[in-house]
Amino acid sequence: QAQLVESGGGLVQAGGSLRVSCTVSGFAFSNFAMAWFRQAPGKEREFVSTVSRSGTITDYADSVKGRFTISRDSAKNTVYLQMNSLRPEDTAVYYCAEKFWSPSNSADEYPYWGQGTQVTVSS
Repeated sequence: QAQLVESGGGLVQAGGSLRVSCTVSGFAFSNFAMAWFRQAPGKEREFVSTVSRSGTITDYADSVKGRFTISRDSAKNTVYLQMNSLRPEDTAVYYCAEKFWSPSNSADEYPYWGQGTQVTVSS
């Protein structure tokens, strides 16, 4: 059974940076595409970013493009989301997710999820 554990969330001022991590166990990390989604209070879960198995293909939501960077480290079975120039509207619970083989920006295609980590950006 796959287990995904996020870490690195916290409180940061607008304009600041934060890196969240997600460590995976229970599955062959290299066979799975990874993604980050987020959910703000009262809003639906939304796509943030995804990365392919090799790490060479990435995709971002327009709202974070140019500010966030997704990466993965196969030696550590970990995917990262580096968040720069944070804005109050980035405040949300950030979830990592994994799916077999190809990346996707659709939450419905991801069967495995972490428990989430809170990111709060103050103005």
